Amino acid sequence: MINSLNDNNKIKILFVCLGNICRSSAAEGVMLHLLHEAGRESEFEIDSAGILSYHRGELPDPRMRAHAARRGYQLVHRSRPVTTEDFYHFDLIIGMDDRNLDDLKERAPSPEEWKKIGRMTDFCTLFTHADHVPDPYYGGAEGFEYVLDLLEDACAGLLATLSAKG
Repeated sequence: MINSLNDNNKIKILFVCLGNICRSSAAEGVMLHLLHEAGRESEFEIDSAGILSYHRGELPDPRMRAHAARRGYQLVHRSRPVTTEDFYHFDLIIGMDDRNLDDLKERAPSPEEWKKIGRMTDFCTLFTHADHVPDPYYGGAEGFEYVLDLLEDACAGLLATLSAKG
């Protein structure tokens, strides 16, 4: 997957979950924060999207925004659905669970773009037991905190992996 990166100056990453109001928008916020801390914002283009368009134009879930803000992340992305153009534009398209991965492969314009699709938890270095980022939408506060723990781990691992490649 990472070998499919373009030759342009920026590495373009799209995070994807079901509705783009919890997991993928938080992954975008965490990754942007890590890049800012590392002084590497100019090297990357980070975005997020959802499989469904149900929440199009909405800010992330207020509970996710509140939990993220306590950790120093500002989630200001407006929900949008994945588009065909995303498969051509982004170098990496990272889903939060197997259903997201299956849906992304189904929407990909050809099997060639499947090389760009990956699982968020594959980049975890601390939570190596995790095989997906669970949707916290119907749960309580501990679910949002766990999702942020996973995303912090996975985003740091993704950045380290990309840094090692570059």
